[in-house]
This record gives sequence, C-alpha cells and structure tokens, in this order.
Amino acid sequence: MKKFVSSLILFSSLIVLSGCSKNSIDDKTIIVGASPSPHAQILEQIKDDVSAKGYTLEIVEFSDYYLPNIALQSGEIDANYFQHLPYLLDFNKNNNTDLVSVFALHFEPLGIYSSKHLQINNIEYGSKIAIPNDTSNEARALLLLEANNLITLKNNAGFETSLNDIEDNPYGIIFSEIEAVNLPNILPDVDYAIINGNYAIDAGILDKVILTESTESEAALTRANIIAVKNGNQEKEAIKVLIECLATSKVKKYIEETFGSSVIPVF
Repeated sequence: MKKFVSSLILFSSLIVLSGCSKNSIDDKTIIVGASPSPHAQILEQIKDDVSAKGYTLEIVEFSDYYLPNIALQSGEIDANYFQHLPYLLDFNKNNNTDLVSVFALHFEPLGIYSSKHLQINNIEYGSKIAIPNDTSNEARALLLLEANNLITLKNNAGFETSLNDIEDNPYGIIFSEIEAVNLPNILPDVDYAIINGNYAIDAGILDKVILTESTESEAALTRANIIAVKNGNQEKEAIKVLIECLATSKVKKYIEETFGSSVIPVF
C-alpha cells in the first residue's frame, strides 16, 4: 500500500505540473515513467547521451503496473518502460487506452522465490503459492509451474491461462492471486511466490530465487520489456532520440554487468 500511495502522489504531482507547462515532448524534455529497478537505473545511464542530442531526459518512478500507462495515455509522460507487450495489449483492451511498443530492451525471467524452502521439487501437499493477479503474468506463473511438473494445464491455454485452466493439481497447491508489486512483501506468509524480476531486484531478494523461466522459453521470446508511447507519437524526434540512446553496446554492457542473469538484453 505504501508503494501504491507513493505512485499515486507522483502521478498527482505530474497532473498538477502539466497544467502549468507546455507539452514536454515538444520542448526538448523527454519524460519517461519507469519502475525503479532495473528500468530507472538503465535510463539513468543515457542521460548524458540524450543531453548530447539536445534533449533532457526526466525519469519518473512508479511502483505499480497501472499508473504508468494511465499517465502515458493522458500525456503526463512521453514514454514508459516497465512492461512487456502482452501486458500492454491486455491493458489497452481492458482500459480503453491506445499505447504501442516502439523498442524491446530486455527480458526479466519470472522466478519462483521462497524464504522457507531451498527447492521446489519436493513440494509438500497443500503448499501455498502466491502468483501475480494480472492476466499475462498469472499465465506465465502457471506455465512455469507446469514446466516443472507441479500442475497440468488444459491444452492450448497459452498466455491467457488462468487458474480455471488447471486440469490437474496433484500437490493440492493453494493459490493466492496477489498484485505483482506486493508479492515480495507477502513472501514470508506463503511457501513460494512467483515474482517479476524487477520487483525481486527492488526488494533485494534475488538470493531467495529457486528457479526461473528458461531464457529459451516462449516467454523469453515474447515477454521482453519495452519502451511504450501513446499511439501517434512513434515518429516524434524525441522518441527516436530515446531509442537511439538505448540501443547501444554501452547500455547492453551495463545491463549484463549490473544485473547478470536476472535481466537479459534482447537488442
């Protein structure tokens, strides 16, 4: 709740500021909304590069997955960097937004974490597992469990899989659907939690990971984190400058050396 309130305050502040200023994307300031880790950290690396091209990069941190898209749709920010394309498409469908991807940067393997267990192949019957409650990440979590022979899903459920698609639950797993941002906080209260990489990094719990999605999985091919903009802004010079500064060997090297296997560049 504390993190959500923090994001709400940031969003409210942007609304107040926007009433007193002209469109940032046209006045040489690029405002990008981002999750704190690793997204904002990566963006920090290109501030000087953006400046050298005549623009100022301003980073606004959000701690949830909802407000950055609302802020982007309303024009309070020029781009955001926190989500993958399936999440964006699902968000557009459910929230009447018109946002598009312009560049894929990195893949964050979804992981199974625990503060009580060192492995999951000897899972006890009736174990409690918390999973993300948004459509795309819940599907990833269930597919990860199926890939490790913990549940069986109906055929062809794919990336819209939900708890209703579980065909066999031989270990009697008790599932809790939790907002992704809150999963690290409830880790002590469950046996396992399936957590997005950025939230695990931010919470400092990478040492509690048991296993992750394969870097060769379908998720790795389709779940890269993206730069998103409002439809119609794809060809803006400022957006092209942002992408040009991100798509460099410098940024790739920073990601690899800073985050290791928890954040994998895809460009």
